[in-house]
Amino acid sequence: MKIGVFALQGAFIEHERAFSALGAECGEIRCRADFTGAFDGVVLPGGESTVQGKLLREEGLFAPLREAIEGGLPVFGTCAGLILLAKRLTNDANVWLATMDVTVRRNAYGRQLGSFRAETEVKGIGKFPAVFIRAPYIEEAGAAETLATVDGKVVAARQGHMLATAFHPELTDDLRVHAYFLKMIEGKA
Repeated sequence: MKIGVFALQGAFIEHERAFSALGAECGEIRCRADFTGAFDGVVLPGGESTVQGKLLREEGLFAPLREAIEGGLPVFGTCAGLILLAKRLTNDANVWLATMDVTVRRNAYGRQLGSFRAETEVKGIGKFPAVFIRAPYIEEAGAAETLATVDGKVVAARQGHMLATAFHPELTDDLRVHAYFLKMIEGKA
């Protein structure tokens, strides 16, 4: 299985390490030429969503990525990736790919000093050590299924072939969220 990891900005290396540890091949996507039909799924990593959105446009990746996701390409977005996938943002006029029917609040827990860890129950996975860094949360899940909450806020959701977390599973040694995404691709989750 081959996973394309968008390597424009953010925590992409950590995702590559997690998927490689699970036996998946990874390819970095930095420009339009890198985004081929050879990927079984793609990852939009954490980082800065506004920067990533602008770089997707500048590199000619925005429209092809959106079309691929709308066409059924499995996608996993973490933190900024969740923001990029959201159809609605409550505290930002920019909406990016708008493929996942969720309403998201950017930087919902405050500045960098508001970063934290919390153990949360993730549906289909179990207790998970979630790392939140200037994290968003999902205010309304819309058509997406809620997979995890922290303090009553939705922090993980799935809608068909789209998986998104407000936290950073790639910053832990626990590979179960990445394994869940691989199972999604195989139609086993």
